[in-house]
Amino acid sequence: MTTLTILSGGAAQGLVRGLTEDFKAQTGFGIDGEFGAVGIMADRLRAGAPADLVILTQALLAKLAEEKLVLPSSIADVGRVETALAVRSRDPKVTVKTEADLREVLRSADAIYVPDTKASTAGQHVARVLDQLGIAYEVASRLKIFPNGATAMRELAASTAQGPIGCTQATEIIATDGIALSGALPPGCELVTMYTAGVTARAAHPKEAAALIALLTGADQKDLRQRAGFTG
Repeated sequence: MTTLTILSGGAAQGLVRGLTEDFKAQTGFGIDGEFGAVGIMADRLRAGAPADLVILTQALLAKLAEEKLVLPSSIADVGRVETALAVRSRDPKVTVKTEADLREVLRSADAIYVPDTKASTAGQHVARVLDQLGIAYEVASRLKIFPNGATAMRELAASTAQGPIGCTQATEIIATDGIALSGALPPGCELVTMYTAGVTARAAHPKEAAALIALLTGADQKDLRQRAGFTG
């Protein structure tokens, strides 16, 4: 079976998975996706990795279009994703309404699971928030950093720590078995990121890539996007 090749931020993995069968029925193509930190995915495209379609942050797609690696006319917004907190399914959810609440929750966690703090959208934000809260040094030894949010959340689910917590994109939390979404970050610490899709300039299957973008962004998939953690 012919496949469409995707480079994508981890935030979109659950949504793409949910559309795989519809896409196959429509085009006859499967999907071969690589999902990870958005900065790494963008650099993979820049280095010549084969890809028909990219799903990254709006800002990164704009840069890749300027670099003539993505077709500007193909770019379409998929939806916004909040950076949020996660707990193991068996643990009580935490309530975080203020910066003080968040500071206390993070201080009391014996392990904090996060994605790459240099290359991922959520990981970079976590690092900034820890600095903002004045606890970056205090919790540094408890940070469990993984290449992407999906891996961080799987590791959180398997954690043997007494009171671990995770922080990444809400979509990655929802898509992971064994953990639960515990709410968005409080005012002053929140992050909402627009994810955007585009056909690459070197796409081997541009027609099918455009068809997948239409599925990802179509009005008839609104409920699926919301269940996956995307907002309008």
